[in-house]
Amino acid sequence: MKRLKNRVAIVTGCAGGIGQSFCVGMAKEGAKVVATDLLSTDETVEKVKSAGGDILALQVDVTSEDSTLKMARQVMNHFGRIDILVNNAGIYPVSPFQDIRFENWKKVTSVNLDGVFLCTKAVYPHMMAQNYGRIVNISSVSVFLGSPSLTPYVTTKAGIIGFTRALASEAGEYGITVNAIAPGLTATKTMLEGSLGAILDKTIKMQALKRRLEPDDLLGALLFLVTDGGDFVTGQTLAVDGGLTRH
Repeated sequence: MKRLKNRVAIVTGCAGGIGQSFCVGMAKEGAKVVATDLLSTDETVEKVKSAGGDILALQVDVTSEDSTLKMARQVMNHFGRIDILVNNAGIYPVSPFQDIRFENWKKVTSVNLDGVFLCTKAVYPHMMAQNYGRIVNISSVSVFLGSPSLTPYVTTKAGIIGFTRALASEAGEYGITVNAIAPGLTATKTMLEGSLGAILDKTIKMQALKRRLEPDDLLGALLFLVTDGGDFVTGQTLAVDGGLTRH
């Protein structure tokens, strides 16, 4: 029995990595998937279709209210409902604090935090109208670690946890749950090719589970929160980091 049969799930940041894994995983569970990104989602579309899934690809700028409202309209016109929103889009420039320019700060907050607000605001009325919704926001265990050279990123990911808790306190009235997943350092292609890739081995040594965290390792947490098993869970942040943090 597919646990997400006939559910419609929007995932932001789907060109690859975690977002792509989420799209494929939910499609395998029967969801109709909407993959959004500013970059090409062709690879994600191909993988979802190869898995037998139904997918709609949309180019969306999560920092634009017009773009996110258009996204919601397009999904409603195509599928007729919106059941799940996964706010996954994010950027993480690495820089010592003294080198961060205000425009760089604003860019990170615009994508990572404003994007969560705008995408949620766009789909929320549709979830309210059907008295059902599952919103999952992607935070980071860097919030609990205070990772250096990532001040704007860590700040926005902490804000996502606050947003999750606040919205959950009022969304339940409409049958909507709001939760967050806090991944550890995840071995995506972008991470491995960037400056964070150099600290991966050091991070693994600090984990209770001594292996790389792969994008598919986050899928179980997501499916728990968006399927029946998570129906009575809201306002929570679930760390998936191999025991890097323990709380």
